[in-house]
Amino acid sequence: MTGQAPRAATAFSPEDAVVASWRDKAAARPSLAEIQQLIVDRQYRQALTHLKKILAEQPGNTDALYMSAVCRRYRREFDQALALLGQLKELAPENGRAHQEEGHARRDMGKPDQALGAYARACRFNPALLASWREQHRILSQNQRHGEAAQVGAQLDYLEKLPQPLVIVLDLISQGKLLRAEDLCRKFLRKLPRHAEAMRLLADIGIRFGVLADAEFLLESAHEFEPGNVRVHIDYIQALRKRQKFALALEQARKLLDTAPEHPQFQSIYAIECMQTGDYDTALGLFDRVLEQIPGDPVTLTSRGHAYKTRGDYRKSVESYRAALASQPRHGEAWYSLSNLKVYSFSDGELEAMRAQADNRDLPHADRVHLSFALGKALEDREEFEASFHCYASGNRLKKALSTYDAEQMTGELRAQRRVCTPELLSRGESAGHPAGDPIFVVGLPRAGSTLLEQILSSHSRVDGTLELPNIPSLSQHLRRRGRNGKEPDYPDILGALTDDELEQFGRQYIEDTRIHRQGAPFLVDKMPNNFRHIGLIHLILPRAKIIDARRHPMACGFSSYKQLFAEGQEFTYDLADLGQYYRDYVELMDFWDEALPGKVLRVQYEEVVDDVEAQVRRILDHCGLAFEEDCLSFHRTERSVRTPSSEQVRRPIYTSGLDYWRNYEAWLAPFRDALGEEVRRRYGIGAQ
Repeated sequence: MTGQAPRAATAFSPEDAVVASWRDKAAARPSLAEIQQLIVDRQYRQALTHLKKILAEQPGNTDALYMSAVCRRYRREFDQALALLGQLKELAPENGRAHQEEGHARRDMGKPDQALGAYARACRFNPALLASWREQHRILSQNQRHGEAAQVGAQLDYLEKLPQPLVIVLDLISQGKLLRAEDLCRKFLRKLPRHAEAMRLLADIGIRFGVLADAEFLLESAHEFEPGNVRVHIDYIQALRKRQKFALALEQARKLLDTAPEHPQFQSIYAIECMQTGDYDTALGLFDRVLEQIPGDPVTLTSRGHAYKTRGDYRKSVESYRAALASQPRHGEAWYSLSNLKVYSFSDGELEAMRAQADNRDLPHADRVHLSFALGKALEDREEFEASFHCYASGNRLKKALSTYDAEQMTGELRAQRRVCTPELLSRGESAGHPAGDPIFVVGLPRAGSTLLEQILSSHSRVDGTLELPNIPSLSQHLRRRGRNGKEPDYPDILGALTDDELEQFGRQYIEDTRIHRQGAPFLVDKMPNNFRHIGLIHLILPRAKIIDARRHPMACGFSSYKQLFAEGQEFTYDLADLGQYYRDYVELMDFWDEALPGKVLRVQYEEVVDDVEAQVRRILDHCGLAFEEDCLSFHRTERSVRTPSSEQVRRPIYTSGLDYWRNYEAWLAPFRDALGEEVRRRYGIGAQ
């Protein structure tokens, strides 16, 4: 809504009004759509009366909070409007319209600088908000900030030329309404099948669903249709990287850079792809060139720090992260990156600087998340465990506010594996799957020791270490989408409908697609932890693959996951009860695989590796059919890039001090412990408190 008499379309799209109307089930009061019409008719007092009643029953109703704030702004009750928006942003931190409405309020209060910041946040969270782009352009132009105005103007021009159905698609994607966005985008493409921007948006939806192969194909085709479309080209490069086709991504990044060799964004993109292929010297040189054009850029300095960290240059990574903070003290990612080195200790001055930023009410949500986890680590190192836990809890609450994770739905999905993967179905793998025995899958939960096991295995002369490969999860999503888009069953039920030829083909495709990560050794390690969900699929397509379950004591594993801010995925870690339920579901499913596929999975308990590393290394190598090699015992000396949170830890010998570290936080872990269930607690000797 703008400062003039409001029109319906300025607050909600027509379909939002429909959604609002069937959300409101109370026949005795007007629907939200009807209240919206009162706002359009300037009946603000009457609208507020109805909205107050809704909020009394549903304090977390984000639509009612938003509409109440709009009413308050039109009545020039700005403090009340901002207070309502504060509640809304706490519930939905990335609600673009909430930030846009804050911009309108601050604009109407005569605070253009604050309005500009709110509009910028609105556009970051929802790039389809035309009003926010227009207001940014107006304020920047009035303040003679012509360079920034030109950048905003380019985005505004893009949106104004975009067909209206695609503007709605972009809006729906930003709101997380992906199925509706996909349906609308596909309808548009049926009329204009070569529309590059529609293909790009559909690919974006595919990536969010994890259907990476389809997204890559769409972007490759769109790039062929419009090779000069920079948005498409950048998304194509990113899709190739997500598929871990690093050589192809590097080639495309080089072509993009060739179009404008001094463009700092293109230099950064090429630098990132150089990092993926292990060319850190070129990447670091490019980051330095970017910094010559944009001195002190905190994002580039942080990226440079990541390059140094992955290469194993601890000192220079610290210097780069500190330089980012010297340039922008509120840059949360740099604070967190220091803490994520695991072995870094914050000084008293750094701790005070972090606390000062935590008190900054205008700190962006993402920076606050990073800062919360960094503060948790800093206080943990000082043994201020209660304060540390509250920082970790705050960071997780902020992350959970953005998540749609449903613990009960996940439990249902994992139990479906047990229902579908009958002995009859699993027996087909021996005859139908691809015969290659190259892969060694290390599965389990995050922070359970999978990186350690990979480092041990990759120290063997006959094993290539790789990454957390997306191939199996992507295949599962492909099968899921195939079931939902056709007459076949959903995943995992579709496993029973696959032909022998399909099973063999999927296995062969896995071997071909992962060849890019190998250096010629007969075996490779795929350490994607979440593959424990798909052992049935793995067995059907690659029956000779080896599988190792990296297991760690529930309390140690759970707390370690809770205090870790993962780059993406692992949304079950943001809540202690969700985390406990997930661990219980994992144990139940692994017990099922042990029964259904006897001897298929080797369980390696982290605590037993720490207690007697040689005995466990011999067990692991024997399970994989590998001869013992002494280098596997000195794994910390193996020179290879490690891209997980454990990168610094696995470059050091095994230590025992962390085994029971969780006990320092035991007083606050009851929700996790309770959710584990009686069977898991009994198995691991965890007493109820």
